[in-house]
This record gives sequence, C-alpha cells and structure tokens, in this order.
Amino acid sequence: MIYYTIHDYLKLLEEAGLVTARRLLGREDTPIVSLTYNSAETVPGTLFVCKGALFKRDYLLDAAARGAVLYISETDYHLEEIPCILVSDIRLAMPLLARKFYQIPADALHYIGITGTKGKTTTAYYVKAIFDEYMKQTGGVPTAFFTSVETYDGRERKPSRITTPESMELYRHFRNAFESGIRYVTMEVSSQALKYGRVLGIPYDVGVFLNISEDHISPVEHRDFQDYFQSKLLLFRQVKTACVSLDSPFSREILAGASSAERILTFGTTEGADIYGYGLHTEGGRICFRAKCSAFDEAFTLAMHGAFNVENALAAIAVAYSFGLPADAMKAGLARATVSGRMEEFSSRDNRIKAIVDYAHNALSFEKIFEAAEQEFPGFQLVSVFGCPGGKALNRRGDLGTAAGRRCSRIYLTADDPGPEDAMDICREIGQYVEKTGCPYECISDREEAIRKAVRDVTEPSVILVLGKGSETGQKIGQKDVSYRSDAEIIRECLQAYDDASL
Repeated sequence: MIYYTIHDYLKLLEEAGLVTARRLLGREDTPIVSLTYNSAETVPGTLFVCKGALFKRDYLLDAAARGAVLYISETDYHLEEIPCILVSDIRLAMPLLARKFYQIPADALHYIGITGTKGKTTTAYYVKAIFDEYMKQTGGVPTAFFTSVETYDGRERKPSRITTPESMELYRHFRNAFESGIRYVTMEVSSQALKYGRVLGIPYDVGVFLNISEDHISPVEHRDFQDYFQSKLLLFRQVKTACVSLDSPFSREILAGASSAERILTFGTTEGADIYGYGLHTEGGRICFRAKCSAFDEAFTLAMHGAFNVENALAAIAVAYSFGLPADAMKAGLARATVSGRMEEFSSRDNRIKAIVDYAHNALSFEKIFEAAEQEFPGFQLVSVFGCPGGKALNRRGDLGTAAGRRCSRIYLTADDPGPEDAMDICREIGQYVEKTGCPYECISDREEAIRKAVRDVTEPSVILVLGKGSETGQKIGQKDVSYRSDAEIIRECLQAYDDASL
C-alpha cells in the first residue's frame, strides 16, 4: 500500500468542498500509516478522526499521546502539538478518507447491498451460500459478508457488533477481502448506515430492497416512518441493479425510488415478477417452491423453516441471476444454507413441545413468524418469550405486545438489551398492550428464568417462540455488555430436563 501524506488528505477534502480550516504546522509531507476514530487503536503515524455526539477532548489527547500525527474534526480542540483539518461534515469526510487510505482498485470487488425491515441477515446468508457454491464450482475462494450476526473478510471471521459498521471499518474489511482474492462482498445495509453516510461511495453492483414496515422510530433513530423509509431508499442512489420485492405493500413506492438504477429486477410470489416464486409446499418438513425467470424454471428446497423465507430466497436468486450464475449453484446453496439464531427449531422427545429461537424483533417479523408457526404446527398453542430494547425503537413495545397478544396463548415478557432503562419497566409497558388483547402474560426480567418458566408451564402441545436475541450471547444493561447464555443453549437444556423428567 502507498502511504499518502497529510497534504494528500487535505487536497482530497478540499476537492470535496469540506474543509473549513486547517493548521498543519509545516508537516504536510508527514505520511499517514493508520486511520481510526478509536484512540485505543492509535499508533505512531495515525490520522485520527473525531466523531460522534459523545466525543470527548480526552479521546483526542489519548490519541495524540499514542502517536497521532493529524486529527480531522468538525470542532477545533485547540491541540497545538499536532496538525488538524477542520471539516463541515465529518460523516461525509469519513468514507472519502477510508477509500483513499485503503486503496481498493476499481472493479476489484463486486458489492451486494441488502436492506429492508425484515430478512436482511437470512438473505445475506442465502446470497453467500449461493456464491460460495459457485466459487467452489469454479475454483474460487469463499465470499465475504457483513451481517448483524457475523463478519467474514477472508482474514477475519468474528461476531458482529452492529449491522453495518462505520465506513473506515468497512474499507479495512474490503482491503482484507481484496488481498485474500475475494471477488464478491455481500452486506446488510441498515437505515442508520444509509442515513448517516457509512456506505457513501460504495459502488454496489446490486442493491436489494426486501420490505418495509414501521421500525426504529425513536428520538435517537428515525423521527417518523417517512424518515425511516426515505433513508432505506438512499441505497438505490449508488446501485447498478436494483432488486425489488413485488410482495411488499410499498412496492410501487420502492420501484419509484429505484428508478435511478441502470436495471431493475423484481422478485416475489406476485405474478409478473421477473423472478417469480410459486408452488410453495412442504416435503419432509422442508420448504419447497419453484422459481421461474427468463433463464430457468426450477424447483428449490430450503434448509430453514418458515414459509416467509421464500421471499428471502427469491431475493438471493434475483441477485445470483443478475450476475448470470447457474441455477445449480443457486439450488445447492439454498438447500444447505442456515443461519444461527434464525428459525432454529428444537423439540422435546415426545414432540409435545416445539421451540423456535429467532431474531424476530419488529412487528413485521413477529407477524411472519407467528403465521409460520401456525402453519407448520397446527393444533399447537403458541407461547412467546420476548422483550424490547431500552432507549430506542420505542414503537416496538406497542407493536410487539399487540402482535403477540393476538396470536399467543401465553406470553412471558423479559429483558432484551434494556440499556439505560429498567427491564421491568419495559416489560410492564409492553404488558399494557398485551393486556388489551386479553392474552395472559407475566413479566420476568431474568431472560433465562423466563424461558425456563415458559417450558415448565406447558400443559398442552405448544410451540415456544423465544424471540429477539437469536444467537446473541450478551445483554446491554446500563452502559455495560453483560455476558449471557444464548437462548438456544437455554432452550436445549430446558427440553433435556423435560425429557429426563418424562422417562
């Protein structure tokens, strides 16, 4: 890699019209060897970015002490010992800096972005499974992907902290992918990432819009549904091919938003879709369907439960079709693709208790998963265990309480990243909406105990849906990330105890 100088970065930001002031101290020729906004990651020769509403001058002092040679900020912190460049918008500056520093050659990577209220993670896993199968067939290497569950870039494989990282972290992963010989990168793109410019400048070959419903409405996220929707639509400003679901009630508006793309592909179970799914049925407990397009009319089988996953599969097929991949790679990839914490099914030995662990955490995903459980387990009572996060997405409390109350025989409200709020206060607020539906419920702040109680209380054949956390192994409590056993581990243990007691 070439190490550009302070002067080079100044010129970059000046050409973008972002520079408001500078103080370079005659050090314009100093090379930049590292780029970060985390003072703990600073090494000698670092360009340090000051960002965020909670940024403190102490972070900059720490970075300077560790060897930062330049800071870029919207605010002048009057630190005389290192050069600074002041900009009008640090959010616009960050992707420019990242792209310059990590030097990804044009056309070296093919980028696939996926947005929507529900199904982003599963669709990303489906896309990766298909493209990995194609790479195996053609002698390539496994593809990179960035999801809310996992990050893989050819060098690093690790649990993800957030759905879409900051631009500087993304470009570091892109560089790793490029150096690993990877050709395809699939990523979830959150509304926050789009609204705040984390993905600005990424030249997406394909952008997928799955669906939209009210979510992430709060003072710290989106002020209203229109803000949320318009943020999602920003993806289409930087895509070549737009893939849009015709099954969405908002398909007309989404298609209008996609009009700037060079090419639009539609998918769904609605007749007229370019990738048309039909003939949905189950065989041996697996979801089966056919997909028809101009290139083929083929039968597909999914490894994951839930008829709603057909929409995600059709989206992945649309992506693969847009790149001209063969149908056999699509079929093989989808037949083996699974996602930890998404529609994970467990069963007692006597089959009286079925349990599903899923990340469902908004109104749309709740409706879909309850509908799937009713279809797949007729005659079983539905029991749910869930909560809502603290300090954000406040609309979920009423939405989820109402959705679950209408479908379930019993509900156990519990902690789900309460953060700055008290978990029991959140549970009681959700409970007010459950109460209006007439469904009995309990508030148990300890999530593990809530799951255990749900299993202990079963008297009729039941499906216990443990929702919201998926495969996560932590809870956000106050300002701390507290380690927590996964829902799947707890359910597995509870069902084993039930089986042992039944002997």
